[in-house]
Amino acid sequence: MTQDLTLERNMEEQKNMARILYIVHALALVFSLGMLSAIPLIVNYIKRGEAQGTFVYSHHSWMIRSFWWFVFWMVVAIFFAVALGWVFGIGLFIAWVVGGLAWIWKAYRLLKGFFDLEKNQAMPA
Repeated sequence: MTQDLTLERNMEEQKNMARILYIVHALALVFSLGMLSAIPLIVNYIKRGEAQGTFVYSHHSWMIRSFWWFVFWMVVAIFFAVALGWVFGIGLFIAWVVGGLAWIWKAYRLLKGFFDLEKNQAMPA
């Protein structure tokens, strides 16, 4: 009986940490366009090892992948803004579209992850 309670408490602590990280990632996305997401990213890398063997591990990996793909697409958007920005503004338009879609995509992933965490579901690999 005590072992079950300890395991449940540990799992709940891991879920709470993942919840907090989802919220901090979302706040960073809204208030800094994702630039401050490096802070919860570091915590994701640290806490992911503690969640090994649980479904929470997949949530840490989900947040980490979301961050790096978002960075990739924002670099692509910046490239278009800088490289093609002088051509009648077409580069700026493409940069806004790519950056906006990347923002929406990351917001979707954070919401999906948060709601799946609440349902005790693992994220796809």
